[in-house]
Amino acid sequence: MTAVNLGLPRSTSLRDGTSAAAPSLDGRPDVAGLVDRFGRVARDLRVSVTEKCSLRCTYCMPAEGLPAIPREELLTPAEIARLVGIGVRDLGIREVRFTGGEPLMRADLAEIIGLSAAAAPGIDLSITTNGIGLDHRVRELVAAGLTRVNISLDTVDREHFAALTRRDRLPAVFAGIAAAHAAGLTPLKLNAVMMRQTLAGAPDLLAWSLEHGCRLRFIEQMPLDADHTWLRDNMVSAEELLAVLRTRFDLVEVGRPDDPSSPAEEWLVDGGPATVGIIASVTRSFCSACDRTRITAEGTVRSCLFGDDETDLRALLRGGADDAELARWWRGAMWGKQAGHGMEAAGFVPPVRSMGAIGG
Repeated sequence: MTAVNLGLPRSTSLRDGTSAAAPSLDGRPDVAGLVDRFGRVARDLRVSVTEKCSLRCTYCMPAEGLPAIPREELLTPAEIARLVGIGVRDLGIREVRFTGGEPLMRADLAEIIGLSAAAAPGIDLSITTNGIGLDHRVRELVAAGLTRVNISLDTVDREHFAALTRRDRLPAVFAGIAAAHAAGLTPLKLNAVMMRQTLAGAPDLLAWSLEHGCRLRFIEQMPLDADHTWLRDNMVSAEELLAVLRTRFDLVEVGRPDDPSSPAEEWLVDGGPATVGIIASVTRSFCSACDRTRITAEGTVRSCLFGDDETDLRALLRGGADDAELARWWRGAMWGKQAGHGMEAAGFVPPVRSMGAIGG
């Protein structure tokens, strides 16, 4: 495999030793928050902390994994915490989620969470994880300031799990889920990517989630796989999934009752109160309400999951920039955010980076 699988996005950078211009703020209103040209305001921060993962899910990573990011190119716990503090204090961020790869692959994850909690007291700090090893670390993470957890689980069929993730680790995921419950990390959300090979088992996954007190959300597969094999005609749509789920459950759509910016639409299951969510990124796009901003493991702002333009904050962090300058560059990066992913366009081109390299 070559570095092409990791991706080389266009970056506003200072890393070559030259002086790079800050992203343009032309026409931007003089407000503190992360506004863009389409009136959206980013309040949800996703911070990738590594490209490494203990699984090799076919919709995310190649079998051999992604090229390793040199340790010195990853943001340090102190650098991550500083950006979290700036985001919350100066830019209107209201919640922070640490992602990967797999965030549990960072041995210093508790330090990252602890320093971030100190930099932004009271902020909601969560992780998206595959759950493997969580049972061994959940107590230190909660003690550091972790408030919530999302666990990826696409199937409860062990054979299908092994085929999809290229690893026979389903019991370890179950152990992580149980540990998260025991640690009080509720409501515990499960994320399941809708795949053709696991579609028939979707009702079993929903039944398992209800039995174990988890809130399940299905996600339409997006063209973010490292092997670039995604085809729209092969993906499972929200409507197709609903038809399968309705063979066992009565589902009533309630939309987004708690948060209009939430990517998940909700359905009451068998009259409630339990619900199941569906994130229909492809067929029911919610780009017009997107409120996310992302920082990659190398310290670049990525304004859109599907936009390859990235703005380098790591060089500023290590070059002596003050918080006001970092905030200005971050505002500029988000001001230039594109209108949407454009998957409906005939000439759509997937982003260079895969999901594992961007962070969820």
